[in-house]
Amino acid sequence: MSKKKIIVFVLILILLLPLWMWLAWLLTPKKKLVVAIIDKTVMTKDGQEHVSFTWILDHERFTKNKTKLYKAGNDYFGFFPLDNENFRIKGLERFSPDMLEKLSNDADMTYFTDTYGIYRNEWYVKKNVEERSNIIYGGMSEQDITFLRNMKAKHKLIITEFNTIGSPTSAGIRSEFENMFGLKWSGWTGRYFSSLDTTINTELPKWLITNYKNEHAGQWPFHNSGIAFVNNFDYVVVIEEKTHLTDAMTYIESNLYGQEKFGLPRRIKYPYWFDIMQVDTSVNKIIAGFRINVNDSGESELKKNNIPVQSAHLPSVPFSASLLKN
Repeated sequence: MSKKKIIVFVLILILLLPLWMWLAWLLTPKKKLVVAIIDKTVMTKDGQEHVSFTWILDHERFTKNKTKLYKAGNDYFGFFPLDNENFRIKGLERFSPDMLEKLSNDADMTYFTDTYGIYRNEWYVKKNVEERSNIIYGGMSEQDITFLRNMKAKHKLIITEFNTIGSPTSAGIRSEFENMFGLKWSGWTGRYFSSLDTTINTELPKWLITNYKNEHAGQWPFHNSGIAFVNNFDYVVVIEEKTHLTDAMTYIESNLYGQEKFGLPRRIKYPYWFDIMQVDTSVNKIIAGFRINVNDSGESELKKNNIPVQSAHLPSVPFSASLLKN
């Protein structure tokens, strides 16, 4: 074979590589894994909050029954958007105790993506979504907590993300969850913002700014990047880069156990909302958590507002219960 033909042959193989990869995936045996996905914050039909998890299930050839792969827009419990501002709700709230027991028998694992829910401004008005409005659907329900209790009793895998027990979940249900899993929400959530300058960052929630101004004589004196904290009474605390932070970005850092056992990266950036949790380490093994790089001024500001500093999240002990194994 001539050199030219060899080059052409190699080029064809390279160009057809995606096809070979797709065929290899297609020929990989399917594996049944029944996953109960709960997502109450679905604004579009692609299921943006759980679409990445569904992609992993499909990529690994996990199926919901003997043959069918998962579809992000269909295979979950929660809020289902339809055309023309219509929607349907298919959550666990419609399940009887017997149905919840059966689901816990059938499911191999459950994944609570988001219980925050859908609000009127977001769904109908589709503007001023930074402002708070009346809820359409959301919050952890009695049926959700019953299902979790059933799954835990059967020693099945449970994964929950941010805002599983925050607003708008009731205090009673939150307490049940905390007792069940050996952790307690401090009442605080936080989020990194690349800019706290209201003339630059249009994604700053208006309610966040308004609540801060209400407690600080109408002032919002921030211009750099930083982290905003809000508690369950809507009180806002802001710490800013240079003044309170040596690095405003929040990170998830894995300890050695998490790295060696689960192959987690040492550190990744996390520029979104997070809970500040306090953990019973006698029943939970912490594998990763948030690091917030405060200086002395930042630490003082957090302590002044009773935001945990020496707990699992903030800087002395960077490995928290945000990601934990029960």
